[in-house]
Amino acid sequence: MELFLMIFGALFSVMNPFGTVPVFVGLTQENSRLERNKIAFWTSFNVLIILLISFFLGKFILSFFGITLDSLKIAGGLIIATSGFALLTGDFNKHKGMKKEKVKKDIENRSEISLTPLAIPMIAGPGTISLLIAYNQEFQELQSVLIILGAIVSAAICIYLILKSSFFIAKSLGASGINALSRIIGFIVIAIGVEFIISAVVSVFKIY
Repeated sequence: MELFLMIFGALFSVMNPFGTVPVFVGLTQENSRLERNKIAFWTSFNVLIILLISFFLGKFILSFFGITLDSLKIAGGLIIATSGFALLTGDFNKHKGMKKEKVKKDIENRSEISLTPLAIPMIAGPGTISLLIAYNQEFQELQSVLIILGAIVSAAICIYLILKSSFFIAKSLGASGINALSRIIGFIVIAIGVEFIISAVVSVFKIY
């Protein structure tokens, strides 16, 4: 249970589905409730596939490019911490490239938004991918792998429920409430990124 909560908490914080709620509401205002539910489902399904691919195939990417786990942790920690700072300062959308006019026009003309920009890069970005690759290298026992898979599936289900309820959440919390919640999550995300960097640096010092 401790491992499950750790993995689930880290994934949920880094992906921050609450930060995606305003974007989801803005992109699906003209859709019916049924259409919005379908978009929410396919977004969470795409996120699940991305997370599973990252977890199981990430180590082969590291091996192919000759990247060590410590290097990945430092790079991933920097990305995760940067995302956390973006949440704290309220620049989450800008950090994900959603503020660019060219990107906005492309999204408006896109009929399918569940994969991009919702699944990638809004929810399952580089920080999430690097997090899972690192976990795959650290936890290789069958029981640990099954627990991590349970955490991944649970996180995907939570994403679906949050996106499905996005209009209710946006109405209940309002822009200020979502912003406050994102700032709290941002602090946790920064701590996760810093922890990644510290553990990698300590490991490097032990080696040398």
